[in-house]
Amino acid sequence: MKNNNLTYEKSGVNIKAADNFVKFISSLSKKSRNSKNFQNIGGFGSITNIPKNIKNPQLVTSTDGVGTKIEIANELNKFDTIGVDLVAMCVNDIIVQGAKPLIFLDYISINKIDLRKLNQIIKGINKGCKISNCELVGGETAEMPGTYSKGKFDIAGFSVGIVDKKKILNKSKIKPNDLILGIPSSGLHSNGFSLVRYILKKKKIKFKKNNYLKKELIKPTKIYVREILKLVDKKLLNGCANITGGGLEGNVVRVLPSNLSAKIYLDKIKPNKIFKWLYSQGVSDKEMLKTFNCGVGFCIIIKSKNVNKIKKYFTKNFKPYVIGKIINGKKNIHLNGKVKW
Repeated sequence: MKNNNLTYEKSGVNIKAADNFVKFISSLSKKSRNSKNFQNIGGFGSITNIPKNIKNPQLVTSTDGVGTKIEIANELNKFDTIGVDLVAMCVNDIIVQGAKPLIFLDYISINKIDLRKLNQIIKGINKGCKISNCELVGGETAEMPGTYSKGKFDIAGFSVGIVDKKKILNKSKIKPNDLILGIPSSGLHSNGFSLVRYILKKKKIKFKKNNYLKKELIKPTKIYVREILKLVDKKLLNGCANITGGGLEGNVVRVLPSNLSAKIYLDKIKPNKIFKWLYSQGVSDKEMLKTFNCGVGFCIIIKSKNVNKIKKYFTKNFKPYVIGKIINGKKNIHLNGKVKW
């Protein structure tokens, strides 16, 4: 006689725990959901209205993760900010084209459902959505025993934004003599953490006992949505770039037309303390600029006459400042001077 007592739970997957997590997400969603929108959490697909005030709506999409910053969260056993990072990495890309983030979905894969950990992650995601004025409409949680080792997980995000066709920030708006302004970052954001962790390991730095590093390494990515969209509405932007992996050089070049270059004055950059610390650990100037944002989390390209108009839309800690200009010449980045570490 067959012993039919094999279950999904015995393989390491807990459906009941997953259901409880969905209920928790639903409770968050009800508190933040616009009453006119559909109830999406718990369904198979998400439904969203397209705003009626946009004449020629264009969708802009972005997907991203937070890289090995997850390992810092695991080390510190702190998961309430990593979700903000996840939203930021997606929506900060969407606004580059002048689009307003509309909806956000997440994907969490984990070795075993840990409701305390997952609840903290989703709270961070929900917070990031509120800052971005977009809606968390759904997602997926996958319990994957055997794929991830004990306590390990990964997260990914997907966001959809919308913009009127006439308001899209495209390369044609950028002109010679436009200024490049750097908007300060909140810190490392979610880039370069493999190198950060390598330094910590190589130098045997116990960062959990260092209050400064402990706070700095988990600090969430700055979300630039509100400020940038105000500038879009006021028609004050010719272009912008989200400074992520690849640094200033690797990201500013992506928004340049083929006949224009950017000249960036490195001695104008104001690096955060954490970048000065990393540089002091033996990272070269070239590697710093290639790997990290070095204090500039986002760049905007504007007409020189609009500098003072633009600054009033930012709080004291995130006031933009001039770091370069657009010049004639084949698409390229010219780095001048040296960062004052």
